[in-house]
Amino acid sequence: MLIGRVSSKGQLTIPKMIRDYLGISAGDRVTFITRDGEVIFFPVKGTLLDLRGSIKHAGHTENFDDVRIIVKEEIAKKAVRLGGEE
Repeated sequence: MLIGRVSSKGQLTIPKMIRDYLGISAGDRVTFITRDGEVIFFPVKGTLLDLRGSIKHAGHTENFDDVRIIVKEEIAKKAVRLGGEE
């Protein structure tokens, strides 16, 4: 069993063995999900911004900022649903 420590600012120190296993380092982002009285976290590998320009389109331009807002809202709704399963 590995143990982390929570600072007075609410920051959690993740043991090195876990960071190495997950391939995360300083500045990386992680996602937290609550389920059945437990918290599960995993690394965020890339974002929607990383995909910018990867899909060819036929002259139709989409407002990328509007798409980002919609995607963030849907992710938040899903997180609330998952968090409410306790």
